[in-house]
Amino acid sequence: MADSQKFAFQDMLKVENIQILDSVQDWREGVRVSLDPLVKGGYAEQRYADNVVKDIESVGPYVVLTDDIALIHARPEEGAIKTQMGLLLLRKPVQFEGSDSCVTLLFALSAEDPNSHVDAIKVLATFCMDESKVARLKESETPEEIYHLLIAESEATDRAGESVLSASE
Repeated sequence: MADSQKFAFQDMLKVENIQILDSVQDWREGVRVSLDPLVKGGYAEQRYADNVVKDIESVGPYVVLTDDIALIHARPEEGAIKTQMGLLLLRKPVQFEGSDSCVTLLFALSAEDPNSHVDAIKVLATFCMDESKVARLKESETPEEIYHLLIAESEATDRAGESVLSASE
């Protein structure tokens, strides 16, 4: 793939990559479970999940973004095959060693290069800054409900960007 290709959010998230579980044993299991659909779908090698765990063990909980939210990822050369995202929603939060945050939303990212996923991550960041949207996501009952909430945010963000562009012309 050319470095110039960008992935829209809806291209990076499939409903089959979204999981809802009551709990995981610890953060290591959370990392592995969150990445499991990406491994099974051919978007990442198994070593990618192993490398994320090793990276967290060596440098600390770099994946924890805020209370409730982690972005599970590693460098492309650590086993990413194709760009894709997944999500694990936990009913019982998990704590990462070295972090005071308890995480319930583990967004999993496999990125085949350093740039193609940036626009999609911006959509995710916008969504995650809105506490009411995060609360609705955490209350979701099905992967389909989660998917539709996130895709609606993506479409709203796209429309807002188009409005800004047309106003500046």
